[in-house]
Amino acid sequence: MSNPVQNAAYVSVGRACGFAGLGVLCVVLGLSFEPALAARTGGALSLIICLILLVRARFALRQPYKRTETWLILRKGDRPRAELAQRLVGTALKDAYLFFAQKASVITMMFTGSSVVLQLQGI
Repeated sequence: MSNPVQNAAYVSVGRACGFAGLGVLCVVLGLSFEPALAARTGGALSLIICLILLVRARFALRQPYKRTETWLILRKGDRPRAELAQRLVGTALKDAYLFFAQKASVITMMFTGSSVVLQLQGI
């Protein structure tokens, strides 16, 4: 990822996912008195994050590039010309959304799987 537009897109989406993940972690820790419920809730919340990322990826190419955080992160010298900017920023954002959606889906499977195991054990 040596491309500055890609770097900015991954930073932007990664930061948002980090804050969302922090929220999920707080909810899961708050429900730690009931481990199966905590895992099931973590699975549901991470699935919601995954779905939001997939929807955002679907519409990333249509989002006006000047209204994205990615564009604001880029230094003036790293910003592409207006003719290319929409395609480059949109594609970089789509790739970043899909990358983090894939990670969120793995987390969803881990939470859901642990919920099933905990329920089967009666914990």
